[in-house]
Amino acid sequence: MTSQSLSSILVALITPFNDGGHAVDEARLQSHIEHIITAGVHGLVPGGTTGEFTAMTLSERKHLLELCIKHARKRVPVVAGIGALSTKDCLDLATHAAHAGAVAVMVVPSFYDPVIIHQLRELLSEISSASKLPIMYYNIPSASGISLSPVELASLCEVGVHYLKDTSGDAPAFTELLLSHSHRITAFNGWDTLTFFALAAGAKGSVWGTTNLTPGLTTQLWETLSVKGDLQESRRLWMKIWPICKFLEGRNYASGVKTGMELLGRETGGLRKPFQLLEGDEREELRGLLEGAGLETVQ
Repeated sequence: MTSQSLSSILVALITPFNDGGHAVDEARLQSHIEHIITAGVHGLVPGGTTGEFTAMTLSERKHLLELCIKHARKRVPVVAGIGALSTKDCLDLATHAAHAGAVAVMVVPSFYDPVIIHQLRELLSEISSASKLPIMYYNIPSASGISLSPVELASLCEVGVHYLKDTSGDAPAFTELLLSHSHRITAFNGWDTLTFFALAAGAKGSVWGTTNLTPGLTTQLWETLSVKGDLQESRRLWMKIWPICKFLEGRNYASGVKTGMELLGRETGGLRKPFQLLEGDEREELRGLLEGAGLETVQ
């Protein structure tokens, strides 16, 4: 499967742990991958925000990627999240991803202490040279501290970036990327509550954490809106999905997604501390939203 096949709905994958959170749980991961591929998702993106990469060691992240590639069985492409605080660690993860069989790498720039653009370009260039894989740049200014204009984002194609996951929440800037720079970079939506807008505006797809909970609905939305252009039916689907997206964006994202999975009867092993599954009123609110979307929950 080639890098050119990246399109449609890619799931920002959770990382299931064993009870106690001491290790990645392969059986739970395999079960989840089977579930979402059967539902029609078009790709897996492990090792990102939803996957709790900041709570994992480098060896755990490599093992997670290997398991995802193993259980995807070449049915869908796997894009490896390789964000890290140092160039050394990024290069380590990138070269491993290439050898493991990932079709691309997703790079969030160094966070906490933000880089400036020439440092970012140097990082991306080194990753491209070391891995020989297409890069998906993870544009999330709220976490990375670096905010680039559409022109600057498009210029990253000069240093190995083919794709963009846009989690800026800036709809006008995203529109400019789609309408004026699509010949340089392929933009995917990464801001859940803007997905309907993004697909209607012509985005080639979405890297979407909510898809862990609603794989059937989100892939239906892609088919109905982006492929068939059926606006009325797409609105009906979006009315089911949007309240869940809005809820997740208002909390720790991985906590919300994993709580939702537990409510749907899919064991996750919870989150690594200090983060925890949602409880009480928040948990019950999410249950109501899932049931409102037509999904069956468990007690």
